[in-house]
Amino acid sequence: MRPTGKLHLGNYMGALANWVKLQDSGQYECYFFIADVHALTTEYADPSSIAPNTQEVILDYLAAGLDPAKSVLFVQSHVAQHYELPVLLGMSTPLGWLERVPSYKEMQENLAHKDLTTYGFLGYPVLMASDILLYQPKYVPVGHDQQAHVELTREIARRFNNFYKLDGCEVLPEPEVLLTPSPKLPGTDGRKMSKSYGNTILISDPEPVVRQKLKTMTTDPARVRRTDPGDPDKCPVGDLHKVFSTPETMAKVYEGCRSAGIGCIECKSWAADALVQILNPIQERRSKLHEDEVRAILKEGAVKAAVRAEQTMTEVRAAMKMPA
Repeated sequence: MRPTGKLHLGNYMGALANWVKLQDSGQYECYFFIADVHALTTEYADPSSIAPNTQEVILDYLAAGLDPAKSVLFVQSHVAQHYELPVLLGMSTPLGWLERVPSYKEMQENLAHKDLTTYGFLGYPVLMASDILLYQPKYVPVGHDQQAHVELTREIARRFNNFYKLDGCEVLPEPEVLLTPSPKLPGTDGRKMSKSYGNTILISDPEPVVRQKLKTMTTDPARVRRTDPGDPDKCPVGDLHKVFSTPETMAKVYEGCRSAGIGCIECKSWAADALVQILNPIQERRSKLHEDEVRAILKEGAVKAAVRAEQTMTEVRAAMKMPA
């Protein structure tokens, strides 16, 4: 993840919770990092927030359950190979491939107040592909919205392998998408939960803040008065219930809302109860983490990542006939 501040429920349900399940399954050797170099593609003019935000993200990683004893956790810029491979892959990546990436124009429009007509921003898909290919993975765990990025990574790897081989063998495998669940998670204004919209519930928000944010949350527009019936399927609070509440609570929500037997305030309080039950243990783990401990985890993770990444780079350099 890019270090843009503390993580919210959308980040947790869309990625972190799935990562923890993959790690705990014991089926995979997992690498999770904080993409601080990626943050520079849009924050190059003022990078002062990247380091403190990186600290916040690693705390959320650990609090959510990522375990340095089971996974490799590190910061992108702490592993030198993350600078080297993008340069080499960029030499053979066609310009048209980068310009057709959907998020290229989209982010320029959404961040119109920033000058994104830079080499770094145009080339971020190559940097992303390098982040993946450095570990020669079989799978990349992503949601549906990230499949295009993995497909471009496969194309970059394929093109590299067409040009360069090592003893007749391909060096960079074409990774497969490992689709992970990414439930619909609305923000407090009903739109997709996003920091840019200012509508997030942070996984580090204390209980009073969570409850206050839920109180202001948008509901079914058909419920103008307390006596008006509503439909949880048309309500952002209903969407939260579907992700976090028990079947018993969901039954009460459907019955009470559609009959106007309950008001929105009561429905929101039930949603808050479900969120707090999930967030409390995460926040308790976060409160017990110490700066020195976190620094040691990242240092050890960078060493492990660099060892694995250098294995790939040794093969890449040899295939490209670069000096050892």
